[in-house]
Amino acid sequence: MADYVAAVDQGTTGTRCMIFDREGRVVASDYEEHRQIFPQAGWVEHDPLEIWAKTQKVVGAALEAGRLRPTDVSALGIANQRETTVVWDRQTGQPLYNAIVWQCTRTDGQCRRLIDAGLEPLIRERTGLLVATYFSATKLVWLLENVPGLRAAAERGDALFGTIDTWLIWNLTGGPRGGVHVTDVTNASRTMLMNLATLDWDPGLLAAMGIPRAMLPTIRPSSEAASYGDVAGIVVDGAALGWPVCGDLGDQQAALVGQACFAPGEAKNTYGTGSFMLMNTGDHPVSSTRGLLTTVGYDLGAGRCAYALEGSIAVTGAAVQWLRDNLGLIEHAAETEAIAATVPDTGGVYFVPAFSGLYAPHWDMYARGAIVGLTRFSNRAHLVRATLEAICYQAREVLDAMEADSGIGLRTLKVDGGAVANDLLMQMQADILGVPVVRPTVRETTALGAAYAAGLAAGVWATTDALRQHGGVERTFEPQWDDARRAVGYHGWARAVERSRGWIES
Repeated sequence: MADYVAAVDQGTTGTRCMIFDREGRVVASDYEEHRQIFPQAGWVEHDPLEIWAKTQKVVGAALEAGRLRPTDVSALGIANQRETTVVWDRQTGQPLYNAIVWQCTRTDGQCRRLIDAGLEPLIRERTGLLVATYFSATKLVWLLENVPGLRAAAERGDALFGTIDTWLIWNLTGGPRGGVHVTDVTNASRTMLMNLATLDWDPGLLAAMGIPRAMLPTIRPSSEAASYGDVAGIVVDGAALGWPVCGDLGDQQAALVGQACFAPGEAKNTYGTGSFMLMNTGDHPVSSTRGLLTTVGYDLGAGRCAYALEGSIAVTGAAVQWLRDNLGLIEHAAETEAIAATVPDTGGVYFVPAFSGLYAPHWDMYARGAIVGLTRFSNRAHLVRATLEAICYQAREVLDAMEADSGIGLRTLKVDGGAVANDLLMQMQADILGVPVVRPTVRETTALGAAYAAGLAAGVWATTDALRQHGGVERTFEPQWDDARRAVGYHGWARAVERSRGWIES
């Protein structure tokens, strides 16, 4: 058996390929950014063909960087931005519209129709999700209503729908020449169309939203020993790679697996464009009454399906990008640590980055960003520090809801994603949460989780227990604030959030 496992981590801002050895160590990596397309205020799109081209590029470049032969790799796993929605022509492989990104808010009208029709309780019961612009279903409804000829093509089975994992697997396995049209349970659970009890598309919800079943992919486990198909769409040295594609997880669930959160009560938070906290709740879904989502954590086959509570935060790292790209206050994200450290606190400034509404636990699509507490004393450093604190306070809101819904008090929080390199941010997170924050040695746990899923299917690793032996802790951040300071800061945050809510009149 080959010694290595490859993973493609297709994220909101770019695509990474990482290759791991049997000990879970990175042996090669490559990364490419892709364009962010903003046709109108609140609209966010990606070019699916660009994403596919970048995927091919990083896979080849990672092999070259590691000086590996294709035969050195035993399997490929996929992790992906989850709710982002693509439709394409089965015969030509051409997208019928740009991918509508999970952040996009154009479907507030479709959401309102579902709510006004009294469907939200049914959707909540069957899918574990709230009605929000975040999820795939209303994006697909919008496409069916606005792309000429799409509905007829969908009903004929000529137009296919998928989240980004489905788009990539279809192209990887041959595209118009026999590509496999599949997704896994974690990605399907984010569409607002999959029944959590049956782990299949819900006929009643499809009918209520007018979505043709023929355009939907088959739902499979996250780790598939039989594989979804072999890589035919990437050629190296004149031959298709031929790797079995046998792991597929939405990016946040992939990080849950990569952090080895295999026991109920174990939780992780991923810091990327947004932030996503997931807690393993075991083999039964836990309903939330506090604005969290109930979702599939992973399905590793052979009855190894676990559920999770999730708190999804729309804007965290994207707020830092806004400081850089829109305000010009920083040149690089890494600068935020040094700049924020020049002041002892925010000087009373709070920044609520509700650029696309508020996600968990508020779910207010009409909220918008707000900066409050400004005085003549306020300067660049205060605003930069407030941006970092906003990331941490949003995580605190989610954790409070998670502990209340699950009845489990979190003892430590495992963290991953690009922003965890910021020591000040991680210390702030520990201070604001009041629990230790644990940073792993391998920080790209999303790719690692996809590799684990593929490697388990391919027999590289026998059990999840074996995966717990990998990796390690790079640093633990212990809380330094006392309870009084923590309470005062959180009270100010709550007041700022209230001022951001309902800004757009419905």
